[in-house]
Amino acid sequence: MVCTTVRNGFDCIFMSKRGCQFNGGSCHPVVDQCDGCQRIIEIPTGKYCMSFPEPDIKWKTGICNMATHVTINNKKGNIKVNPLKASKRSL
Repeated sequence: MVCTTVRNGFDCIFMSKRGCQFNGGSCHPVVDQCDGCQRIIEIPTGKYCMSFPEPDIKWKTGICNMATHVTINNKKGNIKVNPLKASKRSL
């Protein structure tokens, strides 16, 4: 349904006929770690995330999985490979 509380006019999964069903009754503004993300919308009431109603929770355990401004460096060069399996893959 379309939000009628904070993000007026945007589609929201927490909206129902009785109003916003999210914890607290409305979305929470973005946190400092979200600066630079492409999923932020700026409306007269503040800056809000298009993906999550409470961005602070996504950053508590590490990097937000939907952040567009953060890159993750994977170190695949240090992984041990079984030589027998590697020789079979090359065929």
